[in-house]
Amino acid sequence: MPAVSVPLLLSGAVFTALVYFTTNHLGRRDTDSYLKKKPNFIIVLADDIGWGDLGLNRPGMNHTPNLDRMAQEGMRFTDFHSPASTCSPSRAALLTGRHGLRNGVTHNFAVGSVGGLPLNETVLAEVLQAAGYYTAMIGKWHLGHRGPYHPSHRGFDYYFGIPYSNDMGCTDTPGYDIPSCPPCARDPLLDGDEHKECYSRIALPLFENLRIVEQPLNLWTLAEQYTQKAIDIIHHARASGQSFFLYVALAHMHVPLSAASREPSITHIDPYAASLEEMDSFVGRIKTASDASDKENTLIWFTGDNGPWEKKCQFSGSVGPFLGRWQTDRGGSSAKRTTWEGGHRVPTIAYWPGKIPANVTSSALLRTLLSHSGLDIFPTVLSLAGESLPSQRQYDGIDVTKVLLHQSDTGHKSLFHPNSGAAGHFGDLQTVRLGQYKAFYITGAAEACGGGTGQEMVHDPPLIFDLSRDEGEGVPLDSSSAEYSMVLERVEKERQAVLTDIAMDNVSRADYAIDPSAAPCCDRSHVACRCRGLE
Repeated sequence: MPAVSVPLLLSGAVFTALVYFTTNHLGRRDTDSYLKKKPNFIIVLADDIGWGDLGLNRPGMNHTPNLDRMAQEGMRFTDFHSPASTCSPSRAALLTGRHGLRNGVTHNFAVGSVGGLPLNETVLAEVLQAAGYYTAMIGKWHLGHRGPYHPSHRGFDYYFGIPYSNDMGCTDTPGYDIPSCPPCARDPLLDGDEHKECYSRIALPLFENLRIVEQPLNLWTLAEQYTQKAIDIIHHARASGQSFFLYVALAHMHVPLSAASREPSITHIDPYAASLEEMDSFVGRIKTASDASDKENTLIWFTGDNGPWEKKCQFSGSVGPFLGRWQTDRGGSSAKRTTWEGGHRVPTIAYWPGKIPANVTSSALLRTLLSHSGLDIFPTVLSLAGESLPSQRQYDGIDVTKVLLHQSDTGHKSLFHPNSGAAGHFGDLQTVRLGQYKAFYITGAAEACGGGTGQEMVHDPPLIFDLSRDEGEGVPLDSSSAEYSMVLERVEKERQAVLTDIAMDNVSRADYAIDPSAAPCCDRSHVACRCRGLE
């Protein structure tokens, strides 16, 4: 069933779309009047993290004591979803509050991409910067690195990080990955790519603002560099008295894994557990610095960009109970790149002493089975900052200020999970969450550990699961039942409404053209590009 083949000109559809927009998106600026000084925001985005990776979600695990403690001191979301199940679309949606069919980013950008997140899309940092915030980003961007697409031109006063994923370039001391990739080439005649998923002639660059300061970078010291830069930003903001927005997009838990305490010479420990511990330590140090600086005026929001990359076997995380059994019984993975729960349900914590009550679990799940999404970060942060949403476009995120500050049961009446590579066209909205129900118009699996994949299948009528009784998505509702008929009618209405709303919106289109010369390189006279500490 094509994602956008709906009768756009029917008056009933238009009316339904208007109702959808009104009921889901009005009342954005719901900030409490007592927030007199503009708050600080620290958004921490983990990469390829599993819902079951945190101890708070999987009792018996003890690799994340700092995050577990932060959840006890704040709010733990148990039904929170990344906007997509792969890197670039998820990040674009988080920073714009809009699905890929609106913002134009439907799949990942490459090392040689000439474009990025369309320039007519407004990034969260741009709004906050215009409102007087100091804006900084640490880590993975993956929304375009050439010219005006670079984060330094998208609202960030300061940037330090990698322009894309940490496996999209070679290093001299590779981390843990499958396949095991070789170091960067040094001899242009003898060295070459040994595997299609490895790079040996394009070194991974580290940027500070617009400069490449290290190429290839050292993965084993990257986390410490990120930590120190983030702490420096917090201290700078305190000294200046300026409210700040800090967006930290970690390399953890994406391969290659490279926890500093677990270098390749040590082989008897678990690299994934070590990387979890390093990520947790990073977040703990950021929290400590923030608490010492402006504790009661800083919101820290931790979440993930998508679920674990299961094809990486022992170097990938846990989906917890969200196994996608209907799919895995037929082959392949139901995690990253899929629209099964394991692909987009991510661990999420919000911490704000004095504002968010301690030891709270998101009530939207417990009372009404309404869900939350990374799409909500954009409108919520702007609401808390006292800023309006940019006009002349529609948004898919909702303001969850009442959830954070008052434990409201506000949540998404419906939530759409875009195709992210496992099946169908990139970005199409063919999986619909409606309360406790989830409907699949198309299914498919990503590559599993060992290489197995599942067949893409179109479903008309859709498969519908009741997540309140079947969180593992194993057995769909009987399509002949009264319950199925009732749910299907509501799902069809919601889906038509959002697709019509998108068709009526001011949408963008990303440029996915590739040019090898667009790959960042500090010195093209050297094989793989080599430089250190450029002035």
